[in-house]
Amino acid sequence: MLSCPACAIPEECKKAAESLFPPKGNTGDLEDAFAFADALGIGADYRRLLSLGGLRSEGTSPGPDMQKYLASFRNNLDLLISKTWVEKTDEDRKERLQERIPGFMALINNAEYGKALEEFSAVLEELAWLLFGSQSRKDDFTEYTFRIDSQMGLFWWYAGHINRILPGLKDRAVTRAILLLGICYLTDF
Repeated sequence: MLSCPACAIPEECKKAAESLFPPKGNTGDLEDAFAFADALGIGADYRRLLSLGGLRSEGTSPGPDMQKYLASFRNNLDLLISKTWVEKTDEDRKERLQERIPGFMALINNAEYGKALEEFSAVLEELAWLLFGSQSRKDDFTEYTFRIDSQMGLFWWYAGHINRILPGLKDRAVTRAILLLGICYLTDF
């Protein structure tokens, strides 16, 4: 699901994608995260969030400005989930996803970014199903989303690559940066 090993990423997105998510499974650095944010169309917001302190590296909760941003993220995510029309058979799936969000937010607030990124990957997989149905499980899903919009395609490509890089993520700052990319994109989705 959500992965696209042979996906044809448009050239304008390819460099940023390969820098932050190298083929060997390691991850890039914070400069690569900035380039990726620019490719997603969220560069200005992403830099602003980082200047506000972003997600804190210590075991402390995010600052008040970041808390406000996270509340906007959660509201938008809740709206995406609750306002998405689904078949009657998927109503339970939708409810279960909504029930996961408080736990995901708690991981962020407790600065457990590795676990939060892992949970975010699962949330995105379910969100893709709600938004795109069975198409999200097809091998060409990422290419399909690139055809809709290149930035949306890059976001779903990112979503499909989170699990690939999780085992190699050792740098806490890069983990936070990768998590913040998705939070920032979905806040403005």
